[in-house]
Parts: sequence; C-alpha cells; structure tokens
Amino acid sequence: MKWKAFFLGTTIGVIGGYTLTERFLQKQNASPENILHEVKNQFKKQGPIQGSWIITTPESYDKGPLRYQIFKGGISRERNEIIEQFEFIADAKTGSIIDIHPLSI
Repeated sequence: MKWKAFFLGTTIGVIGGYTLTERFLQKQNASPENILHEVKNQFKKQGPIQGSWIITTPESYDKGPLRYQIFKGGISRERNEIIEQFEFIADAKTGSIIDIHPLSI
C-alpha cells in the first residue's frame, strides 16, 4: 500500500512540475537584446549601422483593434552618405516586428 502512495505522489509531482514549467515558459517575453540584434542584422544588409537602442521595459500598444505588449527601439544607418533613422515596434512576447517607420530629421 505504501508503494502505491509513493508512485501516486511521484506521478502527481512530475505532472505538476511539467505543467508549471510550461506555463512559466509561455509567459516569458522575448529578449529585447535578441530583438535588437535581429533588427540590426537586417539593416546591416543595406549599409553600416551608426547607432541603435531599445527600451527594455514592455509597454502597451494598440494597433487597430489589437493590443500588444511591445518593446520600442530605434536604429540609425548611413546610406548614400545620408544618415537615416528608424523607429521599430516589436511584440514583447514573440519578438516579431509589428511596425517600423523612418523618423524625420
């Protein structure tokens, strides 16, 4: 009888641990540093990067009827001897770029 209780407790513990781990991993945000690295890699294909930044605190962002938790960032590059600046918005959960637009100088 004691072995049944031991195996039952062990099984419940393993299932509970697995479930909690999965929930924890689902709630984690993408790394802002990795997002910035990927954006920089894409921009480097078209010219040298002059500077970049990202705000590492997520904030709310509405695009149409959708609400996201996002990271904002920016990048400047030189292209044809002109400095271009861009701002990007990335989904904090997936790291996907939601929007990118040039900034007026």
